[in-house]
Amino acid sequence: MEAKLLRLARERLNRRREEHAALRARREAEVCRRVPEIGETDAALRELMGEVVSAAARHAPRPVIEEIGQRSKALCRQKAALLKAHGYPEDYLDEIIDCPICRDAGYLRDGSMCTCLKKLWNEEQERVNAAAAKLGEECFADFDLSYYDGAAREYMELALANSRRFAETFGPQSPNLLFQGGTGLGKSFLSRCVAKAVSARGFSVCSETAQGAFAAYETQKFSRDPETWAAATETVGRILRSDLLILDDLGTELTTAFTQSALYNILETRLTAGKKMIFTTNLSDKELEERYIPQTVSRISGEFDVLTFRGRDIRAIRKERRYL
Repeated sequence: MEAKLLRLARERLNRRREEHAALRARREAEVCRRVPEIGETDAALRELMGEVVSAAARHAPRPVIEEIGQRSKALCRQKAALLKAHGYPEDYLDEIIDCPICRDAGYLRDGSMCTCLKKLWNEEQERVNAAAAKLGEECFADFDLSYYDGAAREYMELALANSRRFAETFGPQSPNLLFQGGTGLGKSFLSRCVAKAVSARGFSVCSETAQGAFAAYETQKFSRDPETWAAATETVGRILRSDLLILDDLGTELTTAFTQSALYNILETRLTAGKKMIFTTNLSDKELEERYIPQTVSRISGEFDVLTFRGRDIRAIRKERRYL
């Protein structure tokens, strides 16, 4: 578990470096477009770096190396002046780093872990603990088969057995599951049992309602509030990257072109990455075909094993039992 969380922390650090590198590249392209002299200055600096390497290789006298250094400093001052003259901060094109201690490497020269990576590791541990708490106390032992009788009982015994096996053997070879059936038959409860068991084995689990997931996508795209946008982006990231995604109550969301696109993005991204999913829905096969675009329906029907839920609404049965 600890090793897995450390790997997740390293992946976050790598993504951060990639984002910083992409931002710096965009800045360089923008500035070179507006201020062509900057590109010329950078080219001259690169030539000087070549001179430094050549001078060191031939063991040039110290005055020669110092003279090259003076020319380099002059070019850097020229570059800073050009940036400032065109309204940019002088360090606008500098390397972007969050941690000045290890320069976002995650480790120090002696091989010890830097505080920045330790912080990310601790955050992953806290996330797992919070996710476990959020999933509640549901467990397979509490799934009460007495609410089902006749043929429905056979379906639900199979659903329970397959869900338990899925949780106990969860891994890259696991199937995707579609919990399909009417309202109040235990789909959400059983999906939470799976989530709890899979999370306890050290896998990352993201459990969201369809409404909540698509709301996060919408907020990420349209929100102008930095904190709200950041929270939504984190949720979308978990939806796409977690080892197991549980999308509950598919079909209860307001179906729009945007939600259609978001659902297709979730399916395509996770299927391509080999990430596993459990969807729960009250919709029949025909209703799925009527509600969603053909590409989405094709992926669900072709990539998900169906567990059919049968019986009467458990809430109604509980109400009846209270009056017996």
